[in-house]
Amino acid sequence: MRPILMKGHERPLTFLKYNRDGDLLFSCAKDHTPTVWFADNGERLGTYRGHNGAVWSCDVSRDSTLLITGSADQTAKLWNVQTGTQLYTFNFDSPARSVDLGVGDKLVVITTDPFMELTSAIHVKRISHDPSNQTGESVLILKGPQGRINRAVWGPLNRTIISAGEDAVIRIWDSETGKLLKESDKETGHKKAITSLVKSPDGSHFLTGSLDKSAKLWDTRTLTLIKTYVTERPVNAVTMSPLLDHVVLGGGQDASAVTTTDHRAGKFEAKFFDRILQQEIGGVKGHFGPINALAFNPDGKSFSSGGEDGYVRLHHFDPDYFNIKI
Repeated sequence: MRPILMKGHERPLTFLKYNRDGDLLFSCAKDHTPTVWFADNGERLGTYRGHNGAVWSCDVSRDSTLLITGSADQTAKLWNVQTGTQLYTFNFDSPARSVDLGVGDKLVVITTDPFMELTSAIHVKRISHDPSNQTGESVLILKGPQGRINRAVWGPLNRTIISAGEDAVIRIWDSETGKLLKESDKETGHKKAITSLVKSPDGSHFLTGSLDKSAKLWDTRTLTLIKTYVTERPVNAVTMSPLLDHVVLGGGQDASAVTTTDHRAGKFEAKFFDRILQQEIGGVKGHFGPINALAFNPDGKSFSSGGEDGYVRLHHFDPDYFNIKI
């Protein structure tokens, strides 16, 4: 499995997202310029210029026509995927951290960071199919908990919003009323900040990664803990295979410990775990810094990782990957 190295970012990667067809890969980084690549050969197709700060996350519509990005410049922007033109800018009073389009691409949930006296917040906005009718009004604003919300995504049928962040608690909110429905249990939940959250392809469960060196699999409706995957270093990114029962964890040491390892060796690896048995089944090394972003191609035959080193590495699996037995 020879990775394709995609060098297009000057700064650390923050987020990776495939479109639904799996032919395009969108990457966000701290260098202000989200980029789109061919997911097959890693060729760079183009960039989306206009942000004035680190871009923290993105999402793409089901038909691959619309891209939304959230940035530290206190905006979230809508883009035409094909032409790269800016269609609309949502302005906030603090950095926009996470963006997630709902089923049907008519709603988006955007989280904003704590800033000065402001607490973190979750905003729900309408997306108009005609950019000229687009408005910036919020359908719903939820005042968040203490600390940053690192990720908020839609639950099944857009009825709920699932949020997770620095206070290590996962919360499920009613997306109509804004009422808090469930919180993860202190005993079974994460002990440190949750860095990442990804839904299973069918939305029935989701995976969270945390600085407490573990990832956990949860039931979306009941918020019951199903599985825990334990690793040796803080987890910055998680993803799961749409094809096999595999979950992938990426991370790195705390910044304070980075100097103690040999950086030339490309020691930072994406670790594969069996989703059911919770055992590690392998790893893919190569990054020269902690892994900040992971994404699986919707066909399950390739995955990509983005690192603190500014590289995106695209891995197409060898045939024997599909026959791994424990």
